[in-house]
Amino acid sequence: MHTLTLLSFLFFTGLVALITWRITRRDDHKSTSGFFLAGRSLTFPLIAGSLLMTNLSTEQMVGLNGAAFSDGLSVMAWEVVAVVALVALALFFLPRFLRSGIATIPQLLEIRFDRGTQLICNIIFLIAYAVILLPIILYSGAIGLQGMLDLQGLTGIQSETVLLWLTVWIVGIIGSVYALFGGLRTVAVSDTLNCIGLLIGGFVVVYFGLQAVSDSGGVMAGWDILKDSNPDKLNSIGSSEQQVPFFTLFTGVLLINVFYWTTNQQIIQRTFAAKNLAEGQKGVLLTGLFKLLGPLYLVLPGIIAYHLYADQGIRADEAYGYLVFNVLPAPLTGFFAAVMVGAILSSFNSALNSTTTLFSLGLYKSILKKDASEEQVVKSSKVFGWIMAIFAMIIAPLLAGQDSLFGYLQKMNAIYFIPILAVVLVGLLTRRVPAMAAKIALVGGCLLIFAGYFIPPFDKLPEIMHEFHFVTLIFVLLVAMMLLIGKLRPRREAWAHKDVGAVDLTPWKGAIPAGVVLVVLVIAIYAAFAG
Repeated sequence: MHTLTLLSFLFFTGLVALITWRITRRDDHKSTSGFFLAGRSLTFPLIAGSLLMTNLSTEQMVGLNGAAFSDGLSVMAWEVVAVVALVALALFFLPRFLRSGIATIPQLLEIRFDRGTQLICNIIFLIAYAVILLPIILYSGAIGLQGMLDLQGLTGIQSETVLLWLTVWIVGIIGSVYALFGGLRTVAVSDTLNCIGLLIGGFVVVYFGLQAVSDSGGVMAGWDILKDSNPDKLNSIGSSEQQVPFFTLFTGVLLINVFYWTTNQQIIQRTFAAKNLAEGQKGVLLTGLFKLLGPLYLVLPGIIAYHLYADQGIRADEAYGYLVFNVLPAPLTGFFAAVMVGAILSSFNSALNSTTTLFSLGLYKSILKKDASEEQVVKSSKVFGWIMAIFAMIIAPLLAGQDSLFGYLQKMNAIYFIPILAVVLVGLLTRRVPAMAAKIALVGGCLLIFAGYFIPPFDKLPEIMHEFHFVTLIFVLLVAMMLLIGKLRPRREAWAHKDVGAVDLTPWKGAIPAGVVLVVLVIAIYAAFAG
């Protein structure tokens, strides 16, 4: 069984690498536009595939299914509410981003406010990616692979710690090679290929999982047994004791999703590379359609694992890998593990590519070496990328022992998500708010949320009002503060948002109808499973 699993794993991993190389080998990897923005050439299938795969790494597959193992269907909020954020990206944010011709969110803040605001935002992103995002991707990936491939049995390494370090470093090095030698288009192509495999594999896991529930009596029989045995797990309305209580959907959960899908550099960099606005909008809205399917392969397997293995003492974040290893035939286990490696690499190399973009364009070119040539800027990104990758590979194994990986990720992300979103929104919606207000909001917002999570006695506030309501309160305070400063000490001249002519800004005619349909479907899904 181990031999079949390993062979199928190596075959599919190698196939994706070969196809990606064949498609992108003649691409421009030397200029900043070619390396960081794929020459602004991405069409909607590549945008949708890359958006989805950048999002669907193992912190989603392992973490969200682990959350479902504990709390049930209510955690689908992270998938379904994301659709609302994607509609906002397509209709409001993306036209304004492409109008500015930016490669990074901090560049937008420089255009709207000043270079100091850009620098602060750049540093916040870089610290967050180095300490939070990149290590979590590697750690969750290693945990998922250990379960799916039974790496202890396969390698003979009995020490979990040694195996964790080894897996993290192998995945990290491979991901770094993709990101640092290929550029954004290489990332987008490999993402799209892996996306196809991940969707197929995700539904195959559900199929065999439901078969296991019914003891080979059929998928529908398995679904009926699951509903009858675990009605509390199939309720879309989260209780106050769960990770995502229902009313947080309208506060912190919505805000975190809006930031993640509209102003998170790791995610939206591929939309900056859109061939034109219409292609970008199609890609974003197609991603929204795929996210509506998310509960089927990102939440339901966790509930199936609970039904099958709850009495076996496995931890929530081990549930998905355990399910895959036990219900899939050996060749399919190897195929799915290869797809999961693709998902890990996708998120890791996308985050690393975005990290190097932030450094090279925001710090190296703007501050450290203003006269740097295109080749020097790209070279600096590769050197910095390796430094960040090594740092992440050192930190990742130290995350072992978290109760809920996905819950930890959302909590840590809120520290910088909320202040940056507040500044971007106020910047785009007002004309007179000065740079001073943005700087205070960026630094003060991060410090306030950090204090609320970790510093007594402020850490009691998130417990009293729920942490997602707490971060919403901070968001409202930051926006109010910025508007007040804009009233008392406004800019001398109103900011004018100019079109730099980077791409054609003609919108897709179907964007608004498609957005409306997606939002209606979100409401329908919640209503269908409301208990």
